[in-house]
Amino acid sequence: MTPLPALARSIDGLNRVVGQATAWLALFMVLVQFLVVVLRYVFGLGFIWMQESIMYMHGILFMAGAGYTLLQDGHVRVDVFYRDAARRNQAWVNLVGTTLFLIPFCGLILWVSTDYVANSWRVLEGSKETSGIQGVFALKSVILVFGGLVILQGVSIVARSVLTLTGQDADAPDPGPGKHTGQEEAR
Repeated sequence: MTPLPALARSIDGLNRVVGQATAWLALFMVLVQFLVVVLRYVFGLGFIWMQESIMYMHGILFMAGAGYTLLQDGHVRVDVFYRDAARRNQAWVNLVGTTLFLIPFCGLILWVSTDYVANSWRVLEGSKETSGIQGVFALKSVILVFGGLVILQGVSIVARSVLTLTGQDADAPDPGPGKHTGQEEAR
């Protein structure tokens, strides 16, 4: 038995945990924004650190949640042909697209951003505002988290595509009545 299914499940599990945890930031971000507005317009109070925290949460939500979004197939896709294609053809598209575009692009992001993040950590970069959050270096680190989680999810996509193409797609979801399963082409 090949270790590909276990690898794919592990990566999917990691991105699922990270994605579901970061999803709570959306609710917290709305609550903090509401509090900022109430404090500002009802009580005449403003806190820069609160306003900056919204930016931090927004960045973390989208960057750390990108792998989970890819797991859920939630990224934008031009799927004129992909949507109705047989499962085997979809696996080919996923395999080629992930290996030629997704993983190299995220690798480039990691390579280019490593010095950028390291320089921020060297000086412990903080907010330009005195009362702001003095953790810009930590926020910039989420770029590396983004690249790593998306590459990992890309590896999971490649693994699942290979499993589908070799007929070992054991945990494939049921496509429902009238949908292509890719089994027709395997016979």
